[in-house]
Amino acid sequence: MPQDPSFYLTVSALALATVGIIAAASLRGWRDWIELKRIEMESQHRLAPDGVPSTVSRIEVADLKERVKKLEAIAAGIDI
Repeated sequence: MPQDPSFYLTVSALALATVGIIAAASLRGWRDWIELKRIEMESQHRLAPDGVPSTVSRIEVADLKERVKKLEAIAAGIDI
């Protein structure tokens, strides 16, 4: 191994540059992944072109209605 200080400085600079490039690429990938998930969530909650709620929205509403019925039954003292 060379004892020249410029060798160690060069290796250190290259290592730092490599870490910076990897960090920048990872951050870019993370931001793109977050954007993809945001777009997926928005598309699930949009109305269809004819004004009909999406299937996911219908399932969520049906689930909420079922929960309300169960809570009403519990409040009325009826055993389900």
